[in-house]
Amino acid sequence: MTPQARLQASIEILDLVIDAAKTNGAAADTIIASWFKTRRFAGSGDRRAVRELVYRAIRAFGTRPHSGRAAFLGLGKDLRPLFDGTPYAPAGVDPKEAVAGPSPLSAWLAGLIDATEHKALLDRAPLDLRVNALRAERDSVLALFAGAVPVGRDGIRLADNVNIEQHAAFGEGLVDIQDAGSQLIAQVCAAQPGMRVVDLCAGAGGKSLALAADMRNQGQIIATDTNRDRLQRLPLRAERMGISIVETRLLNPGEERDDLTDCKVESDVVLVDAPCSGSGTWRRNPEARWRLTPSRLAQVCETQAHVLELGASLVRPGGALVYGVCSLIDREGPDHIAAFLAKHKRGWTAEPIRADMGTVHGNGLRLSPAHDGCDGFFIARLARSG
Repeated sequence: MTPQARLQASIEILDLVIDAAKTNGAAADTIIASWFKTRRFAGSGDRRAVRELVYRAIRAFGTRPHSGRAAFLGLGKDLRPLFDGTPYAPAGVDPKEAVAGPSPLSAWLAGLIDATEHKALLDRAPLDLRVNALRAERDSVLALFAGAVPVGRDGIRLADNVNIEQHAAFGEGLVDIQDAGSQLIAQVCAAQPGMRVVDLCAGAGGKSLALAADMRNQGQIIATDTNRDRLQRLPLRAERMGISIVETRLLNPGEERDDLTDCKVESDVVLVDAPCSGSGTWRRNPEARWRLTPSRLAQVCETQAHVLELGASLVRPGGALVYGVCSLIDREGPDHIAAFLAKHKRGWTAEPIRADMGTVHGNGLRLSPAHDGCDGFFIARLARSG
């Protein structure tokens, strides 16, 4: 493909991404893969170049552009000469046509996220792995990946792009894909062998597997979610990692308390990895900025308050509740914890979190791309005294 043809392909794909963002459709990665499935003429170099152009545009525009053409016209002077109207190229430029203006975040989101994070949220995210302590030592795993460095307590950060799911270390259950910040959330739970732990909102179970490793595969972990598709991935992941103590439990929306009656005031640790805006992961999914709206954020915050109260009801006296969100928006993190402690003035206290990463934020800890190089998170640990 010529540079002009690559640009035209990028415009077409970006139009599809923009439409999907309007309707909460497929993610950009899925759209790109689908586009190339029907265009066998594109070689690996073409695919890589087009993908890079599409993501360059997505990262540049915090507000969803009107069209792919308007976005690329506003992206940089280096692309303008490619709008030359030759075969397979974008049509020539009309001086009067719309041009989109780059900005890291829309105005309403920029006001909710610390300005120091705006640029960092547009960087590319690294690939972190968690070493499965049940099967390997970190030093031995580091030797398997050239240029990898330690990160956090059990993690390694890869230096190059690796198809990790095809790597022997992954197939043998020595490692799992998990951001360093996400690994820390599981560590804050301080799960010990023999405990009873509930992973509320477990999703595909990455934190459940980390908890099981800390428990030396002894005790009980109940991994719950209302999303069947995500939860059903967990058993195979657990088998690959050599973990047998995780029980999956699909919850019915609105009936979660009934589904967890046997856990009420009986759990040593409850992890509430709450549904959130995902603003902490925008380096990985930059088009998600285009999907978040004020009404969607309000809905998410309502769900977070609900699962926080639900999780608290499961903790035994002397146990702990760990709340985590992959977000840099205070309404989703410290504001919820402050409101919870104000409501439950007796019986609950926030415990300090001691970690080599993050900064104290409200009654918890904030991790961020700019400060810590990992995804953005807020974590709080609450102790129940009675």
